[in-house]
Amino acid sequence: MTLEDDLKNLCEKIRPIDKKIYGASQSRWDSIAKPLGGLGRFEKIVSRLAACQKNLFPQIKPAALAVFCADNGIVAEGVSQTDSSVTKVVAENLSLGKASSCKIAAVVGADLFPVDAGIKEPVSSEKIADLHVRRGTCNFLRERAMSRSECAQTILRGAEFAKSLSKKGYKILLTGEMGIGNTTTSSAVLAALTGLDPAILTGKGAGLSDAGLAHKIEVIKKSLAFHKIDSLDVLDVLSAVGGLDIAMMTGFFLGGADSSLPLVVDGFISSVAALCASRLSPAATDYFFASHSSTEGGCKIALKEMGLDAVIFADMHLGEGTGGLMLLPLLESSLAVYKEMPTFEDIKIEAYKKL
Repeated sequence: MTLEDDLKNLCEKIRPIDKKIYGASQSRWDSIAKPLGGLGRFEKIVSRLAACQKNLFPQIKPAALAVFCADNGIVAEGVSQTDSSVTKVVAENLSLGKASSCKIAAVVGADLFPVDAGIKEPVSSEKIADLHVRRGTCNFLRERAMSRSECAQTILRGAEFAKSLSKKGYKILLTGEMGIGNTTTSSAVLAALTGLDPAILTGKGAGLSDAGLAHKIEVIKKSLAFHKIDSLDVLDVLSAVGGLDIAMMTGFFLGGADSSLPLVVDGFISSVAALCASRLSPAATDYFFASHSSTEGGCKIALKEMGLDAVIFADMHLGEGTGGLMLLPLLESSLAVYKEMPTFEDIKIEAYKKL
């Protein structure tokens, strides 16, 4: 058995969500003493949570956020405002509880797990899960980002990490990332998967100038032309122009889906990883929940490719899983109505009818 065989077996194991429980959950919503469909899309979201977990009354506590940190060799081409050293600094802050996502996680009651998916300079902290296969990627303008076997191994390690969190009792998994240059890798992967012009998929990341953005787009275009990627082969795409954080998140999405857990998509990088997982195993998409629509234009396109609709539109682009964390209180509030409200029968009044 090769690594690719293991990955194929994982993808084939994933089953669609339980449609019977989804239907029963929708009936539960209709029985609650409130206007039909009064909570709009949140009613369908709760029903999907139920169908994912195969439980009419789903839970989202405890919740776990995995933040995948990795460096990208493409930074050598000047596609980012800062150099790769920042990745290590932020990873250290994540391990010390000092990063933005740490503060939000503490408020919303989620456990945060920093993951070394391939940081160039290793971080010495027991609070970081060291899952790296290699220390950063190569500069994909000059050579492939990683080998095909390294890519498959990175995906599988992400899947195993999701499964380990499931075994610890977590009911919902959130995805986040941190890595200088990863909006460039995400745009390149999305362009390779969709065949769309990088110009409409690529944004300014952490704050490029107009000239910097133009250079970034040109680097992506030249890289795609250089590699002649097979758009139908996700491993070819990721190993040619991807990032280790994207690859490991791809596996995390697959492993979570195989564990029947709902998975929250964060922003642009996370949405591209989810799309990779969706292409590898279409059934896995049933378990994905889009938290917000990033200011990066490619995010909306990646979500559309999967048929997902974001909930939060707040011009966020911080990363680290912050969008997913912001979604949790909205889900918790919706679940309180779903689980605790009396039904029409309970209060002995005639139920609303669908006309």
